[in-house]
Amino acid sequence: MELETPEAGAGQVRVRVRAAGVQPYDCAVRAGWTPPGVAPGLPKIPGNEFAGVVDQVGSGVEGVFFGAEVLGFGQVQAYAEYVVVPATHVTAKPAGMPWEVAGGFTAGAQTAHIALNELRIGPGAGSIRSWARSDQPGLIQQPGPERPKGASQQRPGDTLLIHGAAGSVGTVAVQLAVLWGARVIGTAREDNHDYLRSLGATPVAYGEGLLDRVRAVAPDGVDAALDGAGGDALDVSLELVKDRDRILTLVEHDKAADLGVRLTPPLRSAERLAALVDLYEKGDLRIHVRRTFPLERAADAHREMETGHGRGKLVVLID
Repeated sequence: MELETPEAGAGQVRVRVRAAGVQPYDCAVRAGWTPPGVAPGLPKIPGNEFAGVVDQVGSGVEGVFFGAEVLGFGQVQAYAEYVVVPATHVTAKPAGMPWEVAGGFTAGAQTAHIALNELRIGPGAGSIRSWARSDQPGLIQQPGPERPKGASQQRPGDTLLIHGAAGSVGTVAVQLAVLWGARVIGTAREDNHDYLRSLGATPVAYGEGLLDRVRAVAPDGVDAALDGAGGDALDVSLELVKDRDRILTLVEHDKAADLGVRLTPPLRSAERLAALVDLYEKGDLRIHVRRTFPLERAADAHREMETGHGRGKLVVLID
């Protein structure tokens, strides 16, 4: 599809996209869902995470410059040669970070971090300023979100159950939780168990008997659960975790309110992203890219995403 090249307005930057991550969110957009705040109608281009080179800077933008290599986020439009986003939605791409990793970094990493904050695992969003980078060439730090009201600070030693632990959000959540002192139990297919062990998690197989298998490896109980699988996984979490306020689902949105469990709030920020990139640079966080696709095969990427199987990230590359 040929469209006019978008122009950066006031406070915005235009990025020549090199890579864009693929998510279930994108599949929903392709199927006709309109995200909140996005104009209805067609064309509607999927893609809400990307990496590329800034090639136009709108008026009033400070600290983001022409030619800067960045990674960032929006709501839609990233499956394209160019995307326009607020300048506050990008952060610097390290020179050593491959484009495919940068393109698939933003959504999974930020979703995992936000979810763990909601579950009261880790230092919390309010402390991002203490561990964010301050030396980004071509960029300045933006104010980050405060930790949700009533949430406590880091709880090292908690046992965290992560369903779908080998997925793009799950793998980051495992690494962050382990880094912050939690014991992690991760559910996944058996062919991903060695991978989860390499990240520091205790793997448990999906399927019938899941509740008993988790109890066998966590005889003292489970303090919190992150559901990235839905269905029986959420039921098991409800059985194991006493405090429903420490259960969060990424999948069962329609059930969350009735069950009294959490969803991830929209708290993505450039500052949060920069802090996570810093962890990547330090070697504390790694991103597994399962497969890449050229832009003209984005439909194949969606077909693979919709199988619900596989380890790590799918990424669309744009020449």
